Amino acid sequence: MGELFRSEDMTLAQLFLQSEAAYCCVSELGEIGMVQFRDLNPDVNVFQRKFVNEVRRCEEMDRKLRFVEKEIKKANIPILDTGENPEVPFPRDMIDMEATFEKLENELKEINTNQEALKKNFLELTELKHILRRTQQFFDEMEDPSLLEEASTLLEPNETIQRAPLRLGFVAGVIGRERIPTFERMLWRVCRGNVFLRQAEIEDPLEDPSTGDQVHKTVFIIFFQGDQLKIRVKKICEGFRATLYPCPETPQERKEMLAGVNARIDDLQMQSAYVWAIKPLNSMQDCACSQTAHSLSAEPDGDHRQRVLQAAAKTVRVWFIKVKKMKAIYHTLNLCNIDVTQKCLIAEVWCPVSDMDSIQFALRRGTEKSGSTVPSILNRMQTKQTPPTFNKTNKFTSGFQNIVDAYGIGSYREINPAPYTIITFPFLFAVMFGDLGHGVLMTAAALYLVLRESRLIAQKNDNEMFSMVFAGRYIILLMGIFSIYTGIIYNDCFSKSLNVFGSGWSVRPMFDAKRGGNWSFETLEGNKVLQLDPLVDGVFKGPYPIGIDPIWNIATNKLTFLNSFKMKMSVILGVVHMLFGISLSLFNHVYFKKPLNIYLGFIPEIVFMASLFGYLVIMIFYKWVSYDASISKDAPSLLIAFINMFLFNYNDPSNQPLYRGQMAIQSILVIIALACVPCMLIIKTLVLRRQYLWRKNLGTENFGGIRVGNGPTEDEAEIIQHDQLSQHSEEEPERCLLSPAVKACQEEEFNFGDVAVHQAIHTIEYCLGCISNTASYLRLWALSLAHAQLAEVLWTMVMHIGLSSRSIGGGFILAVVFFFFAVLTVAILLIMEGLSAFLHALRLHWVEFQNKFYSGQGFKFLPFTFESILEGNAED
Repeated sequence: MGELFRSEDMTLAQLFLQSEAAYCCVSELGEIGMVQFRDLNPDVNVFQRKFVNEVRRCEEMDRKLRFVEKEIKKANIPILDTGENPEVPFPRDMIDMEATFEKLENELKEINTNQEALKKNFLELTELKHILRRTQQFFDEMEDPSLLEEASTLLEPNETIQRAPLRLGFVAGVIGRERIPTFERMLWRVCRGNVFLRQAEIEDPLEDPSTGDQVHKTVFIIFFQGDQLKIRVKKICEGFRATLYPCPETPQERKEMLAGVNARIDDLQMQSAYVWAIKPLNSMQDCACSQTAHSLSAEPDGDHRQRVLQAAAKTVRVWFIKVKKMKAIYHTLNLCNIDVTQKCLIAEVWCPVSDMDSIQFALRRGTEKSGSTVPSILNRMQTKQTPPTFNKTNKFTSGFQNIVDAYGIGSYREINPAPYTIITFPFLFAVMFGDLGHGVLMTAAALYLVLRESRLIAQKNDNEMFSMVFAGRYIILLMGIFSIYTGIIYNDCFSKSLNVFGSGWSVRPMFDAKRGGNWSFETLEGNKVLQLDPLVDGVFKGPYPIGIDPIWNIATNKLTFLNSFKMKMSVILGVVHMLFGISLSLFNHVYFKKPLNIYLGFIPEIVFMASLFGYLVIMIFYKWVSYDASISKDAPSLLIAFINMFLFNYNDPSNQPLYRGQMAIQSILVIIALACVPCMLIIKTLVLRRQYLWRKNLGTENFGGIRVGNGPTEDEAEIIQHDQLSQHSEEEPERCLLSPAVKACQEEEFNFGDVAVHQAIHTIEYCLGCISNTASYLRLWALSLAHAQLAEVLWTMVMHIGLSSRSIGGGFILAVVFFFFAVLTVAILLIMEGLSAFLHALRLHWVEFQNKFYSGQGFKFLPFTFESILEGNAED
């Protein structure tokens, strides 16, 4: 059970791998995922390492597989994923894999080229068909013999010479529909209004052969006069990416060309699955289709492409896994040193001590698989380097460990807060989210994720938000269960109380002599809200068996009572939580053998906390026990009493003492708390300085193995040295173990000022933090009341509308109102309020709890494992 409360015991080991067995051994280590390789070539460029060519070959294979995967997805073919974890292929299999991927890529590229050419040919013919049709319509609409004769022969009144007829040139083409307005303005401005543009939209969208997108285009024809305008018009068309097509001038030629284009389009539609040579029909079509002639292919290209992609879809996932594993292995081998003389690779790895046998067995399997006769060697190394932190987790504890690691990776072998967080985190959340109904809904949602986790994992949902919620399914489950518990304690279910055991208050007709009134049933019926008086004899039957009495739900002083109850409960929970965190620091000091931190750190801290805030908790319980309903009005205020305790003010007439001897006890507690401050602030710094002087003088106090003077013994000095180094020399973990005398010579000078400032900051932070942290736990009270009030407002303003209807259509109204009530409950109270309570519980653990014992200054153990690499979580 030790590894549950602390990180694993790690060791640095050296691996000697034979060259022929290194690949298989690293493969086996990647399967078990228990070692973290260190880079032994930090100064070597990545392009100058031994296996850089193999890594490049794997990257090239990965690129080809991504191309194949893209083509499969483009064809809407499902990729088969059976969850198979194939073995790592041998290095000799890389050549066969490269040949297979190269052949598949070239085949798909050739098929894509043929298909793209075929689609481009079909697009050009389709555009040409629309141009010929629209152009003929333009000429038919504009053809008028009288106007044409008038426009072509212009005669002056006094002239007898007849001028030549006016001839206009034109170009026709297609352009994207969205470019037409800009295209028209540009023509008008550049040509100064000397061109005439006619346009007509193509109704059906056309497919772009390069992208496969559907685009809308427009046919246009531009009339102009002169070669200069022709050059300008063509440049503008080229700039707007308009496609120009040759269009005959005579109607007969246009008619013949249109018939030929239609015939070729019909042939393409009938034989669209084949790539065949399109031969020009006449000289007119050579200009339009000179780029669409291809060689004849007798195989149906579409069917062949489909078969190739379907076959690749069955194995592409397995290929990806194999390539990624091979690349990871060669990348890891580049971290090793090459021993040329011994023909072996030397690696250094961090690994858990408890898994050494499993690592040895994996190395033996790798050696046997490679066929090598020389076994691999695993040697433990002695080092002063700080090992990485490794906390073993499972699917239940991983979520809570991630919460702790988000604050900071724990230092090596210090107390792990995750086991305690499993209980305290959901509980503090539930204190703020206490509602039986909402807890049931949250538990049901978490149970769905837990019970169907295998199926949900197999679906591999890429939604980031869902993945985050799914990863914390067990956290949500415990939060829901604890919310049900606190909902029972608060007796709160969707802002309503449950009367399971009957109220402890008995409302019946009776006579109250003190008030001189008679409580009859008519009086009770006439008062919708009747505040019950606990002083009336015969009314109170006894305490409610569990939780809060449901009668408080209709009491006018309900909020006043719950305010006091939840505020005091928050203070009690906060002080207990912080005292528990301080107590955990004792286990760290004992484990790391730091007696100075125990006597001048832990003991003053817990005495200071218990003397002040522990005493406050005792007073809360004492007040609950000592004052009943009859004398509750005379009870003194705990807040004022606590303030007067620090001011030594005991003559306040408005706030009488709670018990006899309160002044003496409180004065002693304040003096004890104040005495703890110099212990942490001054005495510890002086003791550290004294220890330094002992170590410094140790070299001069030993002569010939005989100790002289009053300095510490060598054993005592080693203990002191270990304690001092662990506190002030963690930045030099690689310092070798020397004798105390040599250490004293090599140790840096003791800076009294820096140590004093550091200790002063720590002391001030702790003393002020005890006050601010205790106040911070009042968020438990605030968010609990906010959640209850939001639920009550939602019930009053929404659900009450449907329940108050007495008409025939009340059922329909209730169904509609309940729908909105359910949506608002899930959106506001479950999601928004739940997220708010989650973040506040997270803050209480990170700041108020963990800072009492958890430093979080380590670095995470990142083993070489194929599982994390395939999931994409591996660090570069």
